[in-house]
Amino acid sequence: MTLPAVATILDRDLRALVREVEAYPNERDLWATRPGITNVGGTLVLHLAGNLQHYIGARLGDTGYVRDRAAEFARRDVPRSELLREIEAAQSAVRTVFGRSVLPDPDADFPEVIAGKNVRTGEYLVHLTTHFSYHLGQLDYHRRQVTGNDTTVDAMQPAELSTRR
Repeated sequence: MTLPAVATILDRDLRALVREVEAYPNERDLWATRPGITNVGGTLVLHLAGNLQHYIGARLGDTGYVRDRAAEFARRDVPRSELLREIEAAQSAVRTVFGRSVLPDPDADFPEVIAGKNVRTGEYLVHLTTHFSYHLGQLDYHRRQVTGNDTTVDAMQPAELSTRR
């Protein structure tokens, strides 16, 4: 596992997140509920952006970001423009931390105790990457169900990996 690979995948997936948000033809649809779906599109966006700003930006990059996780799930009807700004802030946090000349030590303990335990930074970064992908897939299905449009936004494209030759 290399940290640059984590950075590449998070950057790719954040760009896909922007495309997902923009693919909702009506921004009200980001907040549309459906039976059996607890997290609507807008909630997923707030959660994903807040998660990266907290764990990568604040914890690894000392950005000063203060997370309000409860608000990520409680807020409603946040305008698309604000959701896109939150994604931009997450992109900035990822680029700042992984653009430094000295990267976090993947074998060191992550600088926050996770679920009452110490976890290695590298392992937690892989967790953050898979967590992001999981919710990105949920957002894609929410958009398709709410809008009735099954058009892909080309998320998760191997062509966007940095080592592709």
